[in-house]
Amino acid sequence: LKYKPHHDVSFDDALAEVHRLALAYPHQVVAIGETGMDLFRTGEGAKELQRDAFREHIALAKELNLPMQIHDRDSHREVIETLLADGSPERTVFHSYSGGAEMGEIARDNGWYLSFSGTVSYKGNDGIRESARLVGLDHIMVETDAPYLTPMPYRGRTNAPYMIPYTLTALADVFDLHVAEVARATRRTTRTVYGV
Repeated sequence: LKYKPHHDVSFDDALAEVHRLALAYPHQVVAIGETGMDLFRTGEGAKELQRDAFREHIALAKELNLPMQIHDRDSHREVIETLLADGSPERTVFHSYSGGAEMGEIARDNGWYLSFSGTVSYKGNDGIRESARLVGLDHIMVETDAPYLTPMPYRGRTNAPYMIPYTLTALADVFDLHVAEVARATRRTTRTVYGV
């Protein structure tokens, strides 16, 4: 891999440092990531560079038996192809999930976890909500992605942890359950995935 000249550390050295930190601090390092691909920022030009780095992170997560946290902006297809080709870590999490129902089916079939931000509450995001139903209550989590992606009715404001109940409420509507039940379920899933 070739980084830009302004990078002070080579990719191999950076990956070795992540490996060292994960071994030295097992209670603090609970996942590998965010990793994945982001074609929104780079377009096709850096696609293979990103894929190569992602593959190294997949291998590291499997070697260390750690969950892997995925960022996949404008790159759902590429990320899924890579995970299926390389074999995903046992606990693979899609951070701030933004896929549709077809991706939700793939996640369900592979036992992947979906973490939802406030976007699950947005009117036009039926595919995100359907994905939650598809993977089931034991494979979902919630997050803020602060300071962005604030749930309704506060979309557009700065997001923060105190907004999580609104995201939980949107998911409670998906499952037709009380919000407290969904909160307990997402907490259990978080413990299962990250051990915290």
